[in-house]
Parts: sequence; C-alpha cells; structure tokens
Amino acid sequence: MRKIAILADLHGNLPALEAVLAAIAAEGIERIVCLGDVATLGPQPREVIARLRALGCPVVMGNTDAMLLEPPPAEGATGAEGAMGAAMRNEDFDRWSAAQLTADDIAYLRTFQPTLSVPLGDGLTLLCYHGSPRSFDERITAETEDAALREMLAATPAQLYAGGHTHQQMLRRHRDALVLNPGTVGFAKDAIPPATPIRNPSWAEYAVIASDDGGINVSLRRVPFDLDALFAAMDATGIPRAHWRKGDWRRV
Repeated sequence: MRKIAILADLHGNLPALEAVLAAIAAEGIERIVCLGDVATLGPQPREVIARLRALGCPVVMGNTDAMLLEPPPAEGATGAEGAMGAAMRNEDFDRWSAAQLTADDIAYLRTFQPTLSVPLGDGLTLLCYHGSPRSFDERITAETEDAALREMLAATPAQLYAGGHTHQQMLRRHRDALVLNPGTVGFAKDAIPPATPIRNPSWAEYAVIASDDGGINVSLRRVPFDLDALFAAMDATGIPRAHWRKGDWRRV
C-alpha cells in the first residue's frame, strides 16, 4: 500500500511542523506533499523553510508564498483607518516575515508550482493546489455549491483533489472524485466564521492518503504540539504583537 502525507498552511510554526513530521515518520510514511503557505504569520519562517528544503518534498504555491515574493510596502495608508486595515490584512506580519528571508529562501519559494499532479498508481491521479486548481485565492469548502466546484475542477481531471487555504479539514465527494483539505499544520481554528469566538487550539492538522489496487483511503489527522516552544519562539524572534498573538492560542 502506497501512502502520502498531505500538509498545508504551515505558517512559520516549526513546533507544529515537527510534531506532524514525527507522527509521519512513526507511521513509516516517506512521501510528503505540501500545499503551500509555508512561512508567514508564525515566528519561524526561515526555520520552516529550511526544514521543508531538507525534506525535499514538492510544494505548491500558496497565496502568502506569492506575497513573500512581492511583500507589501512598508509605507501604506496612514491614520486610524489605515492602521486598522493593515492589522486586518496582517501586513505587519507579512513584512516582518519577508524581512527574515534570505535570497536563497526567496529562490526556493520561486520553485513552488501552481499545481502538482501526483500519480497514485492503478491509473489514479492526485491533483494538488492551494486554493483551487485555478487560483491560490479561491476557497473550496463543504458549502461550495456543486456548480461552482465543477467549474473550478473542470480543466484538471483527477480522481482525488487536495487543497488547503481555508484552514478547515474537509473530505467531500464530487461526482466520481474526492476533494480533500488536510487542514492546517500551523494555524488551526476551533470554529468556522462567522462563529465567534474563534481560538487557535494547539494541534497540527494533516492528512494521509493510502492507495492500493485501484482504491483510495483518506484519513484526516491531528496531533498536539508544544505550545510553550511556539511562545518561546515568539519571544525570541521579535514577531510583531507577540503578546496579542499568544492570547489567540489555547492548550489542548
């Protein structure tokens, strides 16, 4: 039986990534695919990039990966409205993350592809992307209407689709295919908007795909990670508004 671990939305959280990689190794899984958004929001963008590079796994381009290639300017809108807008768009985190990266890191991000097609054997194909096969900014959720989903997938036939972006674990059927979201390694949410409040539980999410004799088995996983290690990294690296960000997390 062939197994592939699917990771998405690491967001600069090295303790969460290490927890997932330890679980994957314990299961003997050697193939990994990453669905992008690897570095921003968390305190360890360079360390997460280095870990991914060491793995040598294929990575698709996420919306925040593309942003790091062209970060927002330091001088934006002014006044209260501008400051609030920047906070809502996480632009201070984006600029901080971009400033941590080396030229080699940026060159590595440029190797990410919009989509990846992975043969699973027995005539089965896994298509990987970030938001949808058409755009890393599109969202596919359990509530996406069938007609809209059909348009997103029509040009890229596959038996299994895997994308991230929403930070929501999901497995749904679409005609003869399965559509998977492994959730987020680095930035889990315990509720879905517009529900409130929304906190970040200290678990890391991923998925495992097993294929054999023409069949596909998909399992959604989550493992706890060391929240104290994440907080220590926030303190050590000088990420913006660390005290505020710590308040969003809760232990599980």
